[in-house]
Amino acid sequence: MRSHTEYLTLTVPQRMDFVNITPEISNILDISGIQEGLCLVNAMHITASVFINDDESGLHEDYKKWLEDLAPFDPSPRRYKHNRTGEDNGDAHHKRQIMGREVVVAVTKGRLDFGPWEQIFYGEFDGRRPKRILVKIIGE
Repeated sequence: MRSHTEYLTLTVPQRMDFVNITPEISNILDISGIQEGLCLVNAMHITASVFINDDESGLHEDYKKWLEDLAPFDPSPRRYKHNRTGEDNGDAHHKRQIMGREVVVAVTKGRLDFGPWEQIFYGEFDGRRPKRILVKIIGE
């Protein structure tokens, strides 16, 4: 069993946006040389997410609206007690909880083994600064 670890760093200029990172993950898999195994992709910040879904702009706009309805941005300490600490990102923590921390994708014959339309996305909910993404591939 071998393992390969890399870190991506993204700076998303918007407060909330989704970035398709599938090409970067596929490239890391190619570099690893692993043919059979698992690929873990993990957002290493508590106001960001990694998830799998369709790369369709309408769906992404729907997600943004849905997340904003569930946990609206409000920098004041009235809505989110977390903001009483001097932060303004209480909503971003909730959005991350909803969208998830990480994904694991099977590696088969040296490729990410996706279902139809599946892609890996980085979800940013408190952007405008560099954040890391862990990519760890294990297998043979």
